[in-house]
Amino acid sequence: MKFFRSFSWLVLCGGILHAQQGTPETSIPESEVMGTFSVVAWDSATGDLGVAVQSKFLGVGAVVPYARADVGAVATQAWANTEFGPRGLEMLGRGESARQAVEELIQTDSNANRRQLAIVDAHGSAFAYTGSGCQQFAGHLTGNGYSVQGNILAGEGVLRAMANAFESTTGDLAPRLLAALEAGERAGGDKRGKQSTALLVVRDRGGYSGYNDRFVDIRVDDDSLPLSQLRRIYNVWEGTFLFDARMRTIDEFNAKKNFAAARTEMERVVQAINAQLRSHPDDPDVLTRVAWILATHDLDRERALELAKRAAVLAPGRLQILDTVAECHYRLGHYDEAIAIETELVAKEPANDDFWKQLQKFREAKQKSGR
Repeated sequence: MKFFRSFSWLVLCGGILHAQQGTPETSIPESEVMGTFSVVAWDSATGDLGVAVQSKFLGVGAVVPYARADVGAVATQAWANTEFGPRGLEMLGRGESARQAVEELIQTDSNANRRQLAIVDAHGSAFAYTGSGCQQFAGHLTGNGYSVQGNILAGEGVLRAMANAFESTTGDLAPRLLAALEAGERAGGDKRGKQSTALLVVRDRGGYSGYNDRFVDIRVDDDSLPLSQLRRIYNVWEGTFLFDARMRTIDEFNAKKNFAAARTEMERVVQAINAQLRSHPDDPDVLTRVAWILATHDLDRERALELAKRAAVLAPGRLQILDTVAECHYRLGHYDEAIAIETELVAKEPANDDFWKQLQKFREAKQKSGR
């Protein structure tokens, strides 16, 4: 196709680098041009799809990343055409490949030479396009299950670094995407500087309470160190939301007879829990959160009680921690201990409906057990 004629083709890092060699357009308002580097990718183990992006542009997360579980992920940048996001996902949803979607979108755009677009589909096929009018350095590199791309970059070394980091990082998709961005930043990133960043990973029923596919959906819109902030927020997100989402989607994987994905995800859960405990051995909030997960998902009820008790010693008087201790006792069949603790909590906060519900649950369990 004629819009590929301006590219030079180089074998690089197991993929193909496409570098734009044209002259930059001068008629585009500076506020509308995004010097941006991003990665779109697919997790072969779980089917997760995601986009991570950083730019010297306000709120890049509102413009570049699009993704839909079991469909694909899209990054539209440079002089971004945001219609490419929903239209690209619609095409993938109809069964078109990443390449077909990119080519169709570019062919129908009168300003294609100013666009940069990358898509990965639910089969791990990735395809990207860099227009000849994108400001230098601009290019993209596609590999197995991913594509990295950028414009107004410090050089092509940014793309090499991103690809190497993505390929050499193992485990969950989100940390691999973050590793790629961090490597790109270390290699020079957007040569104008940095301002905003975003991370989006989708999984069927992976969002809050299983109501949507937003497994990870975080962004930093305006900060002098946006990527450092994004990593910090991701760590909080992981501890707050991802354990429950993982356990819920493990059940989904099993229900769909995708046993390999369920097994991989359970291994990742265990690794993540151990990492949390190693990093924060004396943090009562972390200990309580891990104890609740271990107990309520029947992963290790004895260990859960041990961790909850330790949290209670580290933060005496914290009612939510004591509630977790009671839950751990209940899961082990220690109904009298659970009832005694929850009775004290109800006495201290009689208006707390959650404590009352817990106490009723414990009493009913004891009655059914006949003890």
